[in-house]
Parts: sequence; structure tokens; C-alpha cells
Amino acid sequence: MFSKILIANRGEIACRVIRTARRLGIRTVAVYSEADSDALHVREADEALAIGPAPAAESYLRADRIVEAARRAGAVAIHPGYGFLSENADFADTCAAAGIVFVGPPAAAIYAMGMKSEAKAIMVRAGVPVVPGYHGAGQGDAALRKAAAEIGYPVLLKPSAGGGGKGMRRVDGAADFAAALAAARREAKSAFGDDRMLVEKYLTRPRHVELQVFADTHGNFVHLFERDCSIQRRHQKVIEEAPAFGLTAARRQAMGEVAVAAAQAIGYVGAGTIEFLVDEDGFYFMEMNTRLQVEHPVTEMVTGQDLVEWQLRVACGEKLPLSQDRIILSGHAVEARVYAEDPARDFLPATGRLVHLRLPPADEGVRVDAGVRQGDEVSIHYDPLLAKVVAHGPDRPAALRRLAAALAAFQAVGVATNVAFLSTLVRHPAFVAGAIDTGFIERHRAELVPAAGPAPDDALALACLDHLLRRETAAAAAASLSFDPHAPWHRTGGWRLNLEGYDRLRLRDGKREVEIRVGYGPDGVRLGLPGGTMSAAGALTATGELRAELGGRPVTATVVGQGPVSTVLVDGAVHRLEVLDPRTLHAGEEVPPGRLTAPMPGRVIQVAVRPGDRVRRGDTLMVLEAMKMEHAIAAPADGTIAAVHRAVGDLVEDGAELLAFATAEPES
Repeated sequence: MFSKILIANRGEIACRVIRTARRLGIRTVAVYSEADSDALHVREADEALAIGPAPAAESYLRADRIVEAARRAGAVAIHPGYGFLSENADFADTCAAAGIVFVGPPAAAIYAMGMKSEAKAIMVRAGVPVVPGYHGAGQGDAALRKAAAEIGYPVLLKPSAGGGGKGMRRVDGAADFAAALAAARREAKSAFGDDRMLVEKYLTRPRHVELQVFADTHGNFVHLFERDCSIQRRHQKVIEEAPAFGLTAARRQAMGEVAVAAAQAIGYVGAGTIEFLVDEDGFYFMEMNTRLQVEHPVTEMVTGQDLVEWQLRVACGEKLPLSQDRIILSGHAVEARVYAEDPARDFLPATGRLVHLRLPPADEGVRVDAGVRQGDEVSIHYDPLLAKVVAHGPDRPAALRRLAAALAAFQAVGVATNVAFLSTLVRHPAFVAGAIDTGFIERHRAELVPAAGPAPDDALALACLDHLLRRETAAAAAASLSFDPHAPWHRTGGWRLNLEGYDRLRLRDGKREVEIRVGYGPDGVRLGLPGGTMSAAGALTATGELRAELGGRPVTATVVGQGPVSTVLVDGAVHRLEVLDPRTLHAGEEVPPGRLTAPMPGRVIQVAVRPGDRVRRGDTLMVLEAMKMEHAIAAPADGTIAAVHRAVGDLVEDGAELLAFATAEPES
């Protein structure tokens, strides 16, 4: 076994590899950019070396710096994780030339599967069924447009290099093709350094099912069953499960045999994933990922195997730990990816500091793979994945119940997350029934991302109670410094001389303001809430929990204060409330008319207009990129561009002014 390995990645996958390496007695070396100098993976590793500035292109994608770091540290192997250089054949060759083992497949296999068009041709020759499409060398706009017309709309544009959903665009008609192709090319170039595209028939209700394959240098090939990854947004996976619900034994066997044949066709070694689109008529090869997948934990939980350990053993030249007949499928596992993103804003990536983070407790049925800790900064430079919550049970219903409970216990404040969305999704009746396909989220979006409503009385009461308790604690601390702390003037309850014992608090809840009358009593307070009067009492624990009684009911919550803003986390729900102080300006003021602002932090990659240009509603004015995803700033109405405040390459914060816009006067 290796004595020391370098992990050429960051976040949760770097932490994941470190755990297995530590168990096997292997020392680990982390690499980090300037943005990650205090990151969790840096703290977890035995050693850590800096490799460059925050942008990935200047650090984590610099093969020369990573290999040099491995040399300096004396690492004999490099584990690439997933993303970044994990599917870069040139990097695998660079490692080999430096005498360092690349923990992954041979460069030739990465080359073969790295270009999707060539991969499809290899699969066709191997007898593997493929989705109808154009995988040719002609990359001119006209050639691709002609191919789309011949295939028939809708079609899917996909980068020939890379994966992870980046650069993919569904095109429903010829009128939309040019704009979709331009955007797909830009995103592919940014993410993979290659803007070549392929065009495929878009299947309207497919499932995304993939097979985990493994091979060693002794000619042994196996699969470790399938995973269903159909629940996606922006062509990126959100929920994965193993095994695939409703897959017959006959189809499971057929797909396993085809997956192994595909791996054999390219002389594969190590961990890989053969991805298929599945419908009622059959299954079709989509692509091969020549690396470990983000969703590998569900396979580990249903097989009882450590796939990172398998990778390391194969890279050392050992045989596969198990033959096909000894790999047993046990129970069901479901994984939910927790992202820093805002589902209500079309899943836009979010940034900020994690001022509060509490992960679900892990037990034999729940596993949490996290790459962040409380206090970490989520930046624009990297993928917004925070953690993966995985649940295992004897069957699918049991696994879903455990996952739902774990998500309800996941708390994050300081950056928008998709935790509430995931909680709703795993409880959705159609999902529970297994009626899933790749269009599930779009089809049920209104139910999964409901319009924000007013905070319930319980949340308002908890915010008030937390505010009053903290105010009382502060007053008691101040009174303790008095010359006479027992004087009636230093009492910190609701006692008043010749005045009624009540107070008023004002809260901002979204766009509404709520005035709450607070009456003080010997056993707590009485709150005048929108729904009526409620008694409330409670105490703050040493861990920051609020143990309360609301109307005689016991309630446990967490309230995180950030200045005047209180985030109430209770029963898996999150409510953001502001305690209004008339002496300060209110947060969240409406953006004045005529200004178009950034909906997220990012970098300007396209400016499509100049001052004085007349535009129509829906026209693209500017394009931002954040976390390798693009977002178009569109004209909200017909009008004229009054000013352009940003240029290509500018970095902007959330809410930064981008353009000044003048609405067209209505015709008389």
C-alpha cells in the first residue's frame, strides 16, 4: 500500500479520501488555493501545500503545480477526487512521466471516453445501444443546426468534453438554436477549456440510471449495481439512490453486462461509471465518467464496500477485493446533495459565510459527507456543494424516512441552501411512489418551491422570545456591574413603576411588518400575535438551542442572530425575521426603479448592449458566471439602456448595480 498520497482536490471529496487513507495508515497531503488556506480539507490532512490564487484555473487546474507539490511532499501517488483534473488524460500522463501513480484509469481510457463523440463511436462498435444523435467532427454552427433539424426537436446540446451538466442546453425549436449554442459553447469553454459540442435527441420522460464498474490490472471486471440519478436541476443531480426503484432483475442483469462490456472495450482500470438514459423501450448509453462519482456513497452503503479503498488497492496493483458473485446488494440508500443555492431564484448559486452550521448526527443508517464547517466562506470560485446526506434502510420507504429526519436536523445560516427544498422533495407523494424521471423537478416545481408565505405564529413567538431572553441576559450582565445590583432600578424583568408591564416589538417578515405586544408575567410573557394571544416561556441552552413552551406546548428551536436579523430554525423550516429598530435603516429596501442589479455574486462574461440601445422585454443585456454556471440578465420590459456600469471580466457582488434602464413610454 502507498505510504503517502496527495489529494488533488478540495471540499468534501478531499475529506472523504483522507478518511479512508487514515484508516489504511496512509499519510495525506492536501493542496489549497489562497481562498482555501483555512479550509476543512487542509486541516484534516497530515500536510498541506499552497498551489496558487483562488481561481481554479490558477490553482486546482494547474497540473504542473500539483505534481511539483507531490514531489516536494514525497507523495508516491495522486488521488484526483472528482472534477478538476480527475478526467484529464494529460494530467494522468504528467503524473506517469514524473514517476507518480495516478489513482485512476489509464490515460488512454480517459482519452477514449473524454470526448463524448468518440466514446459513442466506441460504444456502437462494442454493441452498446446509444441515444440517436450527431457526434461528428464538423463543429460549425451550420453543421450543428442541420444535425438538430435532422434529428428532430427537442434536442440536447452537450459539450463533447466534460460532464456534470455544465454547458448542456435543451433546445425546443430552430428559433432558439443559435442563442442556446452560443451559451453552451461559452459555458463548456469556461468549465472544460473545450467548446466542441454534440447534439442528441432529447428523450421526454427518461430516467438517468448509471452502473458503477471497477476493473484491475489483472483483467478482472465487475459492476457494483446501479444508481438512479433522475432527480436533477440544471442537468445536475440532486438526489441519487441505489438500487434503482422498479428496475426488473432482467434489466438489471442486462445493464450490468453491457456496462462491463463497455469497460472492457476500452481496457479500463479503476473506478468508472457507465451512464444510461432509460425509458420504457430500453436503455441507451449516454457517457462514461472515468472517475469516482459524487454519488458513490449510496453504492457503498448498499454493498458494504469502500470504493476509495478499492481505488487505492487497484492503483497499487492488487486484484479487485471481490469477484462479481460475491458482491451482494443489501437494502436501499438515498443521497441528497446540500448546495449553497436558492431554489426560489432558479437554483442560483449562493455565497456567504456559514455563521451557523449544524450537521445531522451520523449513525448506522445516516452518513454525512461534508467539506465545510461553521465559519467557512462559500465563494464564487468553486462548486457550491456543501455536504451530502445519505440514508440507508432495509427498503426504500425506510431509507426515505431516515433521510427526511436527517434533513430536518440539518441547519445552515449565513448562506442560502436547498435544504428545505430537499426536505419537501423526499416527502413528495410522487417521489415516494417512485414516479420519477429527469423532468421531475420542473414538473413539480410549484409544489417543491412554493411561493414564500408569512411566518407562522410559532416562528414569530420564538424570534420574540429569543430577543427578550438575550436582552434580559445583557441587562443582567450590565446590572451586575452596578454599585447596588439589588436595587429595583436594576431588575431585568418586566417590572415598571406606575406603568403597565408590557412592551412592543416590531418584526419584518418578508414585505410585511408585524407589531407584537409583549406582556410580562411571573412565568414568562404573553405575546399578542397575528393569530391571537400566546403564552411563551423558555431558556437558552449552552449549545445555543432555545427550549421553549408556546401555549403550553414544548418546542425546541435554534435562533441565530446576525445583527437585527434572527433566523429561526424549527421543525426543518427556516424563517428569516428582522427585529426593527426605528433608529436604524431597515434592511431589504426595494431596488429603485431603473436599476438592474446582480442576482448573485459572479463575473461578467458578456455585455450585449451599449448606452442608448433600445431593447425589448426578455432581451439578454448581460451574462454573469458564478460557480461555472451562467445567468442572463434580461430586460424587464421594452425600453432603453441609460447606462452600463460593468465590463466583461468585472467581479460583482450580489445586489451590485449592473445597468440603468429606462422603460419605454406607452404609446398614446
